[in-house]
Amino acid sequence: MNRAALEHILRAASAITNEREFIVIGSQSILGQYPNAPDSLLVSIEADVYPRYAPERSDIVDGAIGELSQFHQTFGYYAHGVDQTTAVLPAGWVDRLIRVENDNTGGAIGWCLEAHDLAAAKLAAGRDQDLRFVQILLSERLVSADVLLNRVNTLSLPADQVALVRARVVRLAGT
Repeated sequence: MNRAALEHILRAASAITNEREFIVIGSQSILGQYPNAPDSLLVSIEADVYPRYAPERSDIVDGAIGELSQFHQTFGYYAHGVDQTTAVLPAGWVDRLIRVENDNTGGAIGWCLEAHDLAAAKLAAGRDQDLRFVQILLSERLVSADVLLNRVNTLSLPADQVALVRARVVRLAGT
């Protein structure tokens, strides 16, 4: 997925939900802060989104422009309607959201995770694909290991899980 596809998803999500603002929390939220992110970070064909002020309407997004929808079949990418509990995020993440709004969003606003917040959420999830994603963020110097460790410390997880996530940062950063 590229930035134009994300903007298209925001425009379409707004049209079908009559909502204007959306939170983008999955890997493709990197396109907020880094519109020209490396291709290795843009392999996903889905954007995880939910209406900011009506998260219960994410099922409308999923049904209309989600996986296997006509939208997906036509454009080759889709929106996955999620909610605010989908990811474990660092404290203060809302204050660091990156705004995406331009002529291509058709009046819709996408609020994308800041790169360190995204990386912390990916590390908390801990799937192989998430760890590869964070490795690329680190190797491309799109995130700093020090800032990432600080964000990880604010995750709402038990202490042993925070320690595990911290160890992942150290291993991936090679520090």
